[in-house]
Amino acid sequence: MSTNKHAIIRYQTLDKCFRNVGRNYAIEDLVEECNKSIYEYTGKEEGIKKRQLYDDIRFMESEQGWNIELKKVKDGRRVFYKYEDSKFSISNQPLNETEANQLREALLTLDRFKGLPQYNWINEINTRLESTFNLKQKNETIISFEQNEYLKGLEYIPVLYNAILYNKVLCIYYKSFNTEEAISIIISPYYLKQYNMRWFLFGKSEKYDTISNLALDRIETIKENNQEYVETDIDFNEYFEDIIGVTIPDDKISNIVIRIDKSLISYIKTKPLHGSQKIKELGNDFEIHLELIPNYELETLILSFGEKVQVLEPINLVEKLKNRIIKMSNKY
Repeated sequence: MSTNKHAIIRYQTLDKCFRNVGRNYAIEDLVEECNKSIYEYTGKEEGIKKRQLYDDIRFMESEQGWNIELKKVKDGRRVFYKYEDSKFSISNQPLNETEANQLREALLTLDRFKGLPQYNWINEINTRLESTFNLKQKNETIISFEQNEYLKGLEYIPVLYNAILYNKVLCIYYKSFNTEEAISIIISPYYLKQYNMRWFLFGKSEKYDTISNLALDRIETIKENNQEYVETDIDFNEYFEDIIGVTIPDDKISNIVIRIDKSLISYIKTKPLHGSQKIKELGNDFEIHLELIPNYELETLILSFGEKVQVLEPINLVEKLKNRIIKMSNKY
């Protein structure tokens, strides 16, 4: 099967020509029609050759395609192509094997949302698609995604998503881990982010100059508020570019140097700690160099490697980790 960007245009054009009872199409005519359709769609003259169409026709005739039945009528030296049944069309056919596999992949992606409230319709649509297109999955599970379906606060995702989409100000009653009573926060919501299987809302609160970060599992209730929505021009892809996790301290980007045990090098290479990661080999030692803002999530990640890592720079990060390690050792 041809996988280039014009394949679908060619298949649909060939289908239209094969079922046209008012005209005969030889291979040269089919090439011309396909090139015309590609030009109408792209505005570019990117001509295809006969060999490409012969490959397309073979695919359409195959089980991986649509099992089309063509009659090839010879007239002198020319051969004209038509469907055996003029009422046939690939648009009216069940999915071919390739399309079925693509739909299975899409259903697998949808499965990730099954645990979220107000997404129960996914179970229904999966059942209907499996029935209609004979896409029944194997009974045994062959892949799973890491997620916490029972996390408190997931029920707020649809409400928060719609508030972001339609620029609605919210009054959120929020109880942090450090307070006994919930407080009300008026916020213009901007962005939802998942980290370490927890969800976080980012937005502008009237009480603070900087962006606020609220964990969904600490939200008590949400109500709409009639205050004016505060717009933002923040690109959140760039906003999180210089950190690990979701906490952005009021600090500058640091050059972080970490010495790592040789046994970790393959793991660190295949699963970088951050996009800025660079590895330097110094004899039998290896160093990781990172350019980012140190935060609590970075500290926790480093500590997760135990005795196999040693932070060398910056000194303030070294001291923070040293104090945490001392407190940890005092527990044992």
